[in-house]
Amino acid sequence: MSTNRMIFTDRKDAAVRLKEHLPRDRMKQEKWHLVAVSSGGLELMYYMNERLNLAKDFLFSAGIYAPKNSECELARVSEHEEIVINDSLVKTFDIKYDYIYGEASRKYEEKILSYIYKYRKGKHFEDMEGRTILLVDEGAESGLKLMAAIKTVLAMRPKAVYVAVPVLPSDLLDSLEPLTDEIFFISALDDYIDTKSYYESFEPVTDAQIAQYLGE
Repeated sequence: MSTNRMIFTDRKDAAVRLKEHLPRDRMKQEKWHLVAVSSGGLELMYYMNERLNLAKDFLFSAGIYAPKNSECELARVSEHEEIVINDSLVKTFDIKYDYIYGEASRKYEEKILSYIYKYRKGKHFEDMEGRTILLVDEGAESGLKLMAAIKTVLAMRPKAVYVAVPVLPSDLLDSLEPLTDEIFFISALDDYIDTKSYYESFEPVTDAQIAQYLGE
């Protein structure tokens, strides 16, 4: 499918529609663990989890950007210090890998640890060994957030890893499928622009909302 039109009214609309694609009875029976990979994914997950009441969490990560382009994400580091790198971009911009690893360490110390203390009171992400995990995001562009999350939880030896995302690029879908047990989505687009283009309302998720979504 290929389209540039608006798809969702807001994250709640996306969550309600995506939920129809999920195996809800099996999720409840097997006690899946829901894990958001972004603040927008956390809001989406909050609405998806209504009446399911499954365990939930937020796996923090931080982007690593090109030195002279703050919008060009080269890599991402998760709170377990797992790193995923867009090698083609790194080579295109002739970026040294030492820069990536140095920035990963800095972002972990300056950003991720602050998120952990702010939103979990210093408690680190739970061990997911033997659990069935559903990673949730509001959309995907480069896929680095989802890749970092998948790499992080796979290292914990879970029982299964699923992904739920309303809209994503079709080529990213092809890349993610071999790494997961299944991907639940509504639209995979050949000419993906950016995630906000597919929402009529795409407001930033506030700190108060993050605390609410994690606390309830």
